[in-house]
Amino acid sequence: MPEPDLVLEHVAKKFHGGAGEVAVLADVNLTLSQGEALAITGPSGSGKSTMLYIIGTLDTPSAGTVRIEGHNPFILKEEALAAFRNRAIGFVFQDHYLLPQCTVLENVLIPTLAASAAVTDVEQRATHLLERVGLSQRLRHRPAELSGGERQRVAICRALINQPRLLLADEPTGNLDRNNAESIGTLLLEVCRELSTVLIAVTHSAELASRFPRKGELVDGRLEER
Repeated sequence: MPEPDLVLEHVAKKFHGGAGEVAVLADVNLTLSQGEALAITGPSGSGKSTMLYIIGTLDTPSAGTVRIEGHNPFILKEEALAAFRNRAIGFVFQDHYLLPQCTVLENVLIPTLAASAAVTDVEQRATHLLERVGLSQRLRHRPAELSGGERQRVAICRALINQPRLLLADEPTGNLDRNNAESIGTLLLEVCRELSTVLIAVTHSAELASRFPRKGELVDGRLEER
Protein backbone atom coordinates (compact mmCIF):
# COMPACT_ATOMS: atom_id res chain seq x y z
CA MET A 1 0.00 0.00 0.00
CA PRO A 2 1.56 3.33 -1.02
CA GLU A 3 2.43 5.89 1.64
CA PRO A 4 0.10 8.91 1.91
CA ASP A 5 1.21 12.01 0.00
CA LEU A 6 1.75 13.91 3.25
CA VAL A 7 2.77 12.54 6.65
CA LEU A 8 3.53 14.56 9.80
CA GLU A 9 4.75 12.65 12.85
CA HIS A 10 5.23 14.37 16.22
CA VAL A 11 6.08 17.70 14.62
CA ALA A 12 7.03 20.46 17.07
CA LYS A 13 8.20 24.04 16.63
CA LYS A 14 9.81 26.29 19.21
CA PHE A 15 10.91 29.88 18.83
CA HIS A 16 13.57 31.59 20.92
CA GLY A 17 13.21 35.27 21.73
CA GLY A 18 13.62 37.89 24.41
CA ALA A 19 10.89 36.25 26.50
CA GLY A 20 12.62 32.88 26.31
CA GLU A 21 11.50 29.74 24.52
CA VAL A 22 7.98 29.64 23.10
CA ALA A 23 6.45 26.35 21.92
CA VAL A 24 4.07 27.04 19.03
CA LEU A 25 3.55 23.45 17.88
CA ALA A 26 3.88 20.65 20.42
CA ASP A 27 2.97 17.30 18.82
CA VAL A 28 1.29 17.52 15.42
CA ASN A 29 0.39 14.29 13.62
CA LEU A 30 -1.35 14.15 10.25
CA THR A 31 -1.71 12.01 7.13
CA LEU A 32 -3.34 13.11 3.87
CA SER A 33 -3.63 11.24 0.58
CA GLN A 34 -4.54 12.16 -3.00
CA GLY A 35 -7.65 14.29 -3.31
CA GLU A 36 -8.15 14.82 0.44
CA ALA A 37 -8.88 18.30 1.76
CA LEU A 38 -8.35 19.58 5.30
CA ALA A 39 -9.34 22.94 6.80
CA ILE A 40 -7.34 24.10 9.82
CA THR A 41 -8.84 26.61 12.25
CA GLY A 42 -7.76 28.07 15.56
CA PRO A 43 -7.26 31.46 17.20
CA SER A 44 -4.57 33.88 16.11
CA GLY A 45 -1.20 32.79 17.44
CA SER A 46 -2.16 29.11 17.68
CA GLY A 47 0.41 28.09 15.07
CA LYS A 48 -1.76 27.62 11.97
CA SER A 49 0.50 29.50 9.59
CA THR A 50 3.62 28.05 11.22
CA MET A 51 2.30 24.55 10.57
CA LEU A 52 1.47 25.45 6.96
CA TYR A 53 4.94 26.92 6.36
CA ILE A 54 6.59 23.79 7.75
CA ILE A 55 4.50 21.59 5.47
CA GLY A 56 5.43 23.92 2.61
CA THR A 57 9.15 23.63 3.54
CA LEU A 58 9.35 27.40 4.09
CA ASP A 59 10.18 26.75 7.76
CA THR A 60 11.82 23.83 9.55
CA PRO A 61 10.41 21.84 12.49
CA SER A 62 12.25 21.80 15.81
CA ALA A 63 11.39 18.11 16.17
CA GLY A 64 9.44 15.39 14.40
CA THR A 65 9.23 14.22 10.82
CA VAL A 66 7.62 15.55 7.63
CA ARG A 67 7.36 13.33 4.57
CA ILE A 68 6.03 14.47 1.21
CA GLU A 69 5.64 11.81 -1.49
CA GLY A 70 7.53 9.49 0.86
CA HIS A 71 10.56 11.78 1.14
CA ASN A 72 11.92 13.99 3.90
CA PRO A 73 12.43 17.33 2.10
CA PHE A 74 14.52 18.81 4.93
CA ILE A 75 17.52 16.61 4.15
CA LEU A 76 17.86 18.33 0.76
CA LYS A 77 20.36 21.09 0.14
CA GLU A 78 18.92 24.56 -0.43
CA GLU A 79 18.91 24.49 -4.23
CA ALA A 80 17.42 20.98 -4.39
CA LEU A 81 14.82 21.92 -1.76
CA ALA A 82 13.75 24.97 -3.78
CA ALA A 83 13.34 22.80 -6.88
CA PHE A 84 11.35 20.21 -4.90
CA ARG A 85 9.11 22.91 -3.43
CA ASN A 86 8.47 24.44 -6.85
CA ARG A 87 7.49 21.06 -8.30
CA ALA A 88 5.58 19.44 -5.46
CA ILE A 89 3.90 22.30 -3.58
CA GLY A 90 1.58 25.11 -4.64
CA PHE A 91 0.80 28.12 -2.45
CA VAL A 92 -2.23 30.41 -2.32
CA PHE A 93 -2.02 33.33 0.12
CA GLN A 94 -4.52 35.89 1.40
CA ASP A 95 -2.78 38.48 -0.79
CA HIS A 96 -2.49 37.22 -4.35
CA TYR A 97 1.06 38.52 -4.96
CA LEU A 98 0.54 38.80 -8.70
CA LEU A 99 3.18 40.77 -10.60
CA PRO A 100 1.43 43.98 -11.73
CA GLN A 101 3.51 44.37 -14.91
CA CYS A 102 2.67 40.85 -16.16
CA THR A 103 -0.48 39.63 -17.86
CA VAL A 104 -2.74 37.00 -16.33
CA LEU A 105 -1.18 34.28 -18.50
CA GLU A 106 2.37 35.42 -17.69
CA ASN A 107 1.62 35.41 -13.95
CA VAL A 108 0.35 31.84 -14.11
CA LEU A 109 3.45 30.73 -16.02
CA ILE A 110 5.99 32.19 -13.56
CA PRO A 111 6.51 28.94 -11.55
CA THR A 112 7.34 27.07 -14.78
CA LEU A 113 10.32 29.27 -15.63
CA ALA A 114 12.68 27.09 -13.60
CA ALA A 115 11.39 23.86 -15.17
CA SER A 116 12.43 22.21 -18.42
CA ALA A 117 8.95 21.49 -19.77
CA ALA A 118 8.15 22.54 -23.32
CA VAL A 119 6.78 26.07 -23.56
CA THR A 120 3.77 25.01 -25.62
CA ASP A 121 2.84 22.33 -23.07
CA VAL A 122 2.86 24.68 -20.08
CA GLU A 123 1.07 27.43 -22.01
CA GLN A 124 -1.67 24.97 -22.95
CA ARG A 125 -1.95 23.86 -19.33
CA ALA A 126 -2.10 27.46 -18.13
CA THR A 127 -4.76 28.33 -20.67
CA HIS A 128 -6.80 25.28 -19.68
CA LEU A 129 -6.59 26.18 -15.97
CA LEU A 130 -7.65 29.76 -16.68
CA GLU A 131 -10.56 28.49 -18.77
CA ARG A 132 -11.50 26.16 -15.89
CA VAL A 133 -11.79 29.13 -13.50
CA GLY A 134 -13.71 31.29 -15.95
CA LEU A 135 -10.91 33.61 -17.05
CA SER A 136 -10.48 32.60 -20.69
CA GLN A 137 -11.30 36.17 -21.75
CA ARG A 138 -8.74 37.69 -19.36
CA LEU A 139 -5.47 36.10 -20.52
CA ARG A 140 -3.92 39.38 -21.71
CA HIS A 141 -5.28 41.55 -18.90
CA ARG A 142 -3.09 42.78 -16.06
CA PRO A 143 -3.96 42.41 -12.35
CA ALA A 144 -5.10 46.03 -12.02
CA GLU A 145 -7.85 45.28 -14.56
CA LEU A 146 -9.26 42.39 -12.51
CA SER A 147 -11.59 42.17 -9.53
CA GLY A 148 -10.37 40.77 -6.20
CA GLY A 149 -12.02 37.43 -6.86
CA GLU A 150 -10.49 37.23 -10.35
CA ARG A 151 -7.02 37.94 -8.98
CA GLN A 152 -7.38 35.14 -6.45
CA ARG A 153 -8.47 32.77 -9.22
CA VAL A 154 -5.31 33.67 -11.14
CA ALA A 155 -3.29 32.94 -7.98
CA ILE A 156 -4.93 29.50 -7.73
CA CYS A 157 -4.03 28.74 -11.34
CA ARG A 158 -0.45 29.84 -10.70
CA ALA A 159 -0.30 27.52 -7.68
CA LEU A 160 -1.55 24.58 -9.77
CA ILE A 161 0.47 25.13 -12.96
CA ASN A 162 3.25 22.66 -12.00
CA GLN A 163 0.66 20.01 -11.05
CA PRO A 164 1.75 19.86 -7.39
CA ARG A 165 0.85 17.05 -5.04
CA LEU A 166 0.09 19.59 -2.29
CA LEU A 167 -1.86 22.84 -2.46
CA LEU A 168 -1.50 25.01 0.64
CA ALA A 169 -3.86 27.96 1.12
CA ASP A 170 -3.29 30.53 3.88
CA GLU A 171 -6.53 32.52 4.47
CA PRO A 172 -7.40 32.29 0.74
CA THR A 173 -10.72 34.10 1.18
CA GLY A 174 -9.64 36.60 3.83
CA ASN A 175 -9.68 39.64 1.52
CA LEU A 176 -12.84 38.74 -0.40
CA ASP A 177 -16.48 39.62 -0.02
CA ARG A 178 -18.96 36.88 0.83
CA ASN A 179 -19.90 35.96 -2.76
CA ASN A 180 -16.32 35.83 -3.97
CA ALA A 181 -15.25 33.92 -0.86
CA GLU A 182 -17.91 31.29 -1.51
CA SER A 183 -16.86 31.03 -5.16
CA ILE A 184 -13.16 30.63 -4.30
CA GLY A 185 -13.94 28.00 -1.66
CA THR A 186 -15.96 25.99 -4.17
CA LEU A 187 -13.24 26.34 -6.78
CA LEU A 188 -10.44 25.14 -4.48
CA LEU A 189 -12.35 22.04 -3.47
CA GLU A 190 -13.52 21.19 -6.99
CA VAL A 191 -10.15 21.66 -8.69
CA CYS A 192 -8.23 19.72 -6.06
CA ARG A 193 -10.70 16.87 -6.29
CA GLU A 194 -10.44 16.84 -10.10
CA LEU A 195 -6.61 16.91 -10.02
CA SER A 196 -6.27 14.55 -7.01
CA THR A 197 -4.25 17.21 -5.21
CA VAL A 198 -3.98 17.30 -1.42
CA LEU A 199 -5.48 20.58 -0.18
CA ILE A 200 -4.81 22.20 3.19
CA ALA A 201 -6.44 25.55 3.95
CA VAL A 202 -5.78 27.65 7.04
CA THR A 203 -8.78 29.86 7.70
CA HIS A 204 -10.62 31.95 10.28
CA SER A 205 -13.82 31.45 8.26
CA ALA A 206 -16.16 28.94 9.89
CA GLU A 207 -18.22 28.93 6.68
CA LEU A 208 -15.23 27.91 4.53
CA ALA A 209 -14.04 25.31 7.04
CA SER A 210 -17.50 23.73 7.21
CA ARG A 211 -17.30 22.83 3.51
CA PHE A 212 -14.15 20.74 3.87
CA PRO A 213 -14.49 16.97 4.33
CA ARG A 214 -11.80 17.03 7.03
CA LYS A 215 -11.55 19.72 9.69
CA GLY A 216 -8.86 20.27 12.29
CA GLU A 217 -8.22 22.79 15.04
CA LEU A 218 -4.89 23.66 16.62
CA VAL A 219 -5.30 23.45 20.40
CA ASP A 220 -2.32 23.84 22.73
CA GLY A 221 0.05 23.09 19.87
CA ARG A 222 -1.72 19.90 18.78
CA LEU A 223 -3.97 19.27 15.80
CA GLU A 224 -7.35 17.92 16.82
CA GLU A 225 -9.60 16.68 14.02
CA ARG A 226 -13.30 17.28 14.51
